[in-house]
Amino acid sequence: MSCPLSWLAETWGNPEVNEAAHKVNRIASELWRSIQVVAAAEFTGAPDLTRVDTSASFGRSARLFGFLSEAKAVATPAKTSPCPRFGVFQADLERGELRKFGVPVKIQEKPFRILAVLLERPGEIVTREELRERLWPADTFVEFDDGLNAAVKKLRAALNDTADRPRFIETVPKRGYRFIAPVIYEGDATPALADKAVTAPPQAAPERGVRQARLRRFAVPGSAAAAIVLVTAGAFAFFAAHRRPVLSEKDTVVLADFANSTGDPVFDGTLRQGLAVELEQSPFLSLISDQQIQKTLKLMDQPTDGRLTPQIVRDVCLRTESAVYLTGSIAPLGSQYVLGLQAVSCRTGDLLAEEQEIANGKEKILGALDRAAGKLREKLGESLSTIQKFDTPLEQATTPSLEALQAYSLGRKTQTGRNEFAASIPFYQRAVGFDPNFAIAWAALGSVYWNTGETVQGAVYGRKAYELHAPISEPERFYVDSTYYHYVLGDLDKARQVYDVWNQTYPRNSSARIRLRQLDFQEGKYEEALTQAREARRLDPAKGGLTFGILVECLIALDRLQEAATTAQQAIADGYDSSGLRFTLYRLAFLQNDAPEMARHAALVAAAPHFEGQMLEFEAKTAGYYGRLKESRELSRRALESATRTGQGERATAIEADAALREALLGRIDQVPAHANAALRIPTGREVQYATAWSLALAGDVSRAQSLADNLARSYPDDTLVRFNYLPVIRAQIALSRRDPAQAIELLQSATPYELSDAWWRILGPVYVRGEAFLMARRGAEAAAEFHKFIEHRGLTANSPTAMLAHLQLGRAYALMGDNASAKAQYREFLSLWKDADPDVPVLKQARAEYAELK
Repeated sequence: MSCPLSWLAETWGNPEVNEAAHKVNRIASELWRSIQVVAAAEFTGAPDLTRVDTSASFGRSARLFGFLSEAKAVATPAKTSPCPRFGVFQADLERGELRKFGVPVKIQEKPFRILAVLLERPGEIVTREELRERLWPADTFVEFDDGLNAAVKKLRAALNDTADRPRFIETVPKRGYRFIAPVIYEGDATPALADKAVTAPPQAAPERGVRQARLRRFAVPGSAAAAIVLVTAGAFAFFAAHRRPVLSEKDTVVLADFANSTGDPVFDGTLRQGLAVELEQSPFLSLISDQQIQKTLKLMDQPTDGRLTPQIVRDVCLRTESAVYLTGSIAPLGSQYVLGLQAVSCRTGDLLAEEQEIANGKEKILGALDRAAGKLREKLGESLSTIQKFDTPLEQATTPSLEALQAYSLGRKTQTGRNEFAASIPFYQRAVGFDPNFAIAWAALGSVYWNTGETVQGAVYGRKAYELHAPISEPERFYVDSTYYHYVLGDLDKARQVYDVWNQTYPRNSSARIRLRQLDFQEGKYEEALTQAREARRLDPAKGGLTFGILVECLIALDRLQEAATTAQQAIADGYDSSGLRFTLYRLAFLQNDAPEMARHAALVAAAPHFEGQMLEFEAKTAGYYGRLKESRELSRRALESATRTGQGERATAIEADAALREALLGRIDQVPAHANAALRIPTGREVQYATAWSLALAGDVSRAQSLADNLARSYPDDTLVRFNYLPVIRAQIALSRRDPAQAIELLQSATPYELSDAWWRILGPVYVRGEAFLMARRGAEAAAEFHKFIEHRGLTANSPTAMLAHLQLGRAYALMGDNASAKAQYREFLSLWKDADPDVPVLKQARAEYAELK
């Protein structure tokens, strides 16, 4: 017998391990020879077993276990770092400091010491008694309970954690506390997972008769038997725990459709979706996305919505350079069902692993699928610790209703496969109709509504998913929580915390990075956004339509226009054309003064009925940018008709709000009330209320503007942009209406960190109003500095009316400074761009009169 351990050195990359492995080989071979001697004596009936040197066996046993321990000690890095990281935090255990994003967090000594104890043993229960013995002197025993409770409460407050929905510290009733988040140590790229204790199931009693006879036949006397059993069990346990896995963490997996021989169509697509949810829980496995599968099918001249048979999937597997494809089957067996899973090598076609489960009835099928998938994960090489931690039962992770799961599967296929958000809505609605507690279906419904511009309805569904408190899987929990914090509440800080932990837990998943890119845009962090977009593109190139689009948006925002154009051309050449990308290319063509390209992209987008109104409104902005107000109004009217025709009620209110703000900024105050009234005719989102309130403040309707501001503050108390962008702009504009520039400047101070935010379609609002306040205060240099930000960030401002007016306002600022040459240059720039403007636009009349005075 040979016990090769050279793979340990390959796995651990340490020559000392290799040396230890050779020693283990040698000693194990000697022990095996001892076992053979005993077995031969027993089979031949020879009673004399003196040839077995039991003391030598014990010695070899000790040596074997010694070398096993030595090998393991060499291979396993000790996690003794004084600075463990978890989520967005890092604890400096030597200095007693807690940092968030590198910034110290205020925390008292006792709460920090509790954190340090919990971080020593992530995933394990630390009892209240242990905390008392370690942290509280004996003479304070009477005060211990109140003191511990208060300290834990303070610790949770420092971590932004809660007892009812813990992300870091879980209360174990009547026992103590447990740290449940992944912990990363310095120098260690993988997190120490906080695994909960799992009780091993009882082992079945061995069969009697033949099995026991075989055991007796191999019996050996006394100490020799003990040594051999001990060594054999220990060696096999060590080898099993450190066997080479079927897959590595760099390998990818492709899922086939299930072979359904039951005749029941409810299983079609449903079991594959269920298996995907189960496997997506694993931080170890990486599934090829449906987008990449469909792109590959297209290259294979296969229908993108056809069945994924084993033959087709193997071809997909090879083309995507994946390691394994998984097939499944379900067949009837009387009143039962037989469920099978197989993992097959893409390269050789060899069967690598398989599992089979019996379901006692239709309602037990998802449970059987869950069990089979869990066992298969282990056989593919995933550690038991991560399987135990990330193994929410499938019926909890999704739904116990096969009909609901099937409808959800069809919704996902429509949304992610064909990129048709609106068309997926009926499927998700059907899913929650079958199971009102189907949390991830509610969240998907909210996300789809949000992406189609219906933010109010999207928030209703996103809140519903969050408030269900369903025991869903970890990836779905990240999705639900981030949707709630980011899109429902608008709390960008809490959303970032969820995204950071999501990234740490599933570093090969691009979803968190795609959403982080949008969050960075909202915070005005465009370099960081570009980093996220590039990483998302690297992690999942199959999401090309999305990842290419956000990459081009980032480059435009950073004024890297040529690089943006090259990237967009690559996307189209690679087959990732989309209406979203064409929107971005229209913006790019506008910045490059390429009118023919603008018209071409506009026509391509408008051909899709659902995007027609959005494109028409974008063209209305362009017409307004050049002072062609009559044309702008006509385009807005057509955009409204399109939005109404396609049932996009909130999109229609946004078009009205945009028109109100455009008219107000260009001086047509008489047009504002009608548009404002139309914008507020139905309940609408924060962005529409913000634009409408700003336009009313510009028009001098202070009372209504103030009322809308107060409503925004009440309705969105946690929203970062409402608090630090929208409200300061509205209130400052109200102050300017009252001729109080000093108050306006003071009100806008809180907006400074978010002034460059891509606040949906109202860009640099705080900058523009602050510049107006400085002009009113006759502080020319400071006003010029504000309006010059529009020139510096052309990629951001694009065709917004404030971007055009910034030239006029700069001219006014330079005139205040006495710099007539610079003032004239800015007036000429403005008048040149407005050479085809409607002659009766009030702003144009004012500009011409002011320019004449400078001559």
